[in-house]
Amino acid sequence: MTTHNGIHHLAVATADIKAQIDFFNDVLGCELVALYWMHGVEGAWHGFLKLSDTCSIAFVQTPDIAGIERTIGVTHAGSGAGPCAGGAMQHVAFNVDTLDDLLAMRDRIRSRGITVFGPLDHGMCHSIYFAGPEDLSLEVATSEKPLDGRAWIDPEVVGLAGISPDELERYRNPDVFEPTDTPVPQPAFDPDRPWPRGIPQEAYVGLIGMPDEVVTQTMSENTPPVLIDG
Repeated sequence: MTTHNGIHHLAVATADIKAQIDFFNDVLGCELVALYWMHGVEGAWHGFLKLSDTCSIAFVQTPDIAGIERTIGVTHAGSGAGPCAGGAMQHVAFNVDTLDDLLAMRDRIRSRGITVFGPLDHGMCHSIYFAGPEDLSLEVATSEKPLDGRAWIDPEVVGLAGISPDELERYRNPDVFEPTDTPVPQPAFDPDRPWPRGIPQEAYVGLIGMPDEVVTQTMSENTPPVLIDG
């Protein structure tokens, strides 16, 4: 069965990548594991700070980001309870394994001069809340056991969201996809379906019209900026 197994990285735009690296390194104890020219993006830097061996918080700095105004309630939520534009990151929650770990992280954050409140007991998890550079809304959370949809899917909210009983059944039991020996062909471009609108439409249609192996061969950059032995 083919499925995901976690988040590889979450990329956040920044006008000051050094300030973000310093904050996540000092306040949250994250190790810097990558900092390089972002592949395929003129003038962009890409930085990765380790959350686990397979998960990172990443930052992208481009020359024009500094000129884009941050507006609470539009570009940024400003808190874990605030609104922002659809598709924008409302907040990000980092995981720790136990409540003791959560309290230790709260102490670490405060020891760096950063205010933080909690923990709040949400039933599904315990959480602490604080802010990061450039108005990031941040959380650290821990759950004692996996979520049980029988207890945490509210029928009232299901109805208000316009989710039918059949749809709810499907959402709770996703279809299993088994890959075959023959790759699935690229679907025809449909502007009414999601596509990366930051790329000009004509260029994107050309890109998805290329064979996959040509995309891999012509667009990949797999050499690290520093060559090491072993």
